[in-house]
Amino acid sequence: MIHLYTHNDLDGMGCGILAKCAFGEEAEVRYNSVEGLNVQVQKFLELARQGKVKHEYLYITDLSVNEQNEQELNEYAQAGGKISMIDHHKTALHFNAYPWAAVTVAYPDGRLASATSLFYEHLLRNGFLKATPALDEFVELIRQYDTWEWEANGNAQAKRLNDLFYLVSIDEFEEKMVPRLLGSEPFAFDDFEEKILDMEESKIERYIRRKRREIVQTFIHDYCVGIVHAESYHSELGNELGKDYPHLDYIAILNMGGKRVSFRTIHDHVDVSQVAGRYGGGGHAKASGCSLTDEVYPAYVAEPFSVEPIRTDAFRNYYNVKNSSFGTLYEGRSDTRFFLYPFDGKWKMEINGEEVDASYETYEEAERFIKRHYAAWLVRDEVFVKFLMKHFRKQV
Repeated sequence: MIHLYTHNDLDGMGCGILAKCAFGEEAEVRYNSVEGLNVQVQKFLELARQGKVKHEYLYITDLSVNEQNEQELNEYAQAGGKISMIDHHKTALHFNAYPWAAVTVAYPDGRLASATSLFYEHLLRNGFLKATPALDEFVELIRQYDTWEWEANGNAQAKRLNDLFYLVSIDEFEEKMVPRLLGSEPFAFDDFEEKILDMEESKIERYIRRKRREIVQTFIHDYCVGIVHAESYHSELGNELGKDYPHLDYIAILNMGGKRVSFRTIHDHVDVSQVAGRYGGGGHAKASGCSLTDEVYPAYVAEPFSVEPIRTDAFRNYYNVKNSSFGTLYEGRSDTRFFLYPFDGKWKMEINGEEVDASYETYEEAERFIKRHYAAWLVRDEVFVKFLMKHFRKQV
């Protein structure tokens, strides 16, 4: 019997499907949350102590165990137990100290790894599976989605695979994928799946549009953080909000029902796995999460509760546009106005008509400052024109 304990997201599901393709009915697959894995491993170890687990192999993929289970699993392996842990999260690299664990964050060519891609290579290397075009494509779609390479590569099929995963139950997804991957045809969605995926894309767009009006910003541990409450589409939402508000270091997405916080960033200088690690969580540099604990709740829920949502920039302007040689007008809370204008090759700023001593090398630097510290937004053309008229009369 092959036991596979894996994550309950698409990457974890990919490992489960590969196990079914390789071992068939011999594979017992359990999909777990981060917290649920440790409970599952404890049950397995207890059965092993009772002598009820003999000549059976345990795989753990896309997740890592706590310190207690780490030690007990090592003792189990030293006593002859068969176990392999395969992961790709930076926070699990210390497991490479054990002969039964293999954690790879990135390949030598620079591509980021996923648990599915690593497990696939393990199965191929040991002769449990033979590579086919369908399996290769399925694994690569999951790898690109989980590492978010799909967006840079323009590979919408990877995102659509993840959408399909969340549209059906785990059992149904598995039932659809296993025979499709074991067949001789290239991997593709059927006509019905294409239709429901088109509908899902429209639904996601509407959801993100609504959440744009709800995001608030605050400073937490020197990071400028955008906070939004959402139960769905965390990856898509975090990515879009990050692009909408690039002055934010990362986006914290609160799922109050699941008592979880997801962290997402689009910036290379921010590692949200370190943010999650501060609270006992983990994940990738650009996508991670943790439980909504008593320590997390005040900083991310209670204290920002009274903060007003971020106002979006006016987006149909003709005159008041960014980086304009005529200057650009922003407004912040309490009717504070910020006028950015070029001067001697740099950018200067007026706040409520008073010139600020500081100057900025680029327009983006000046805008980043007022957005981070004043939550300012680009005003509409009519407000800008009135401002210029009043400004001009003062100069005359």
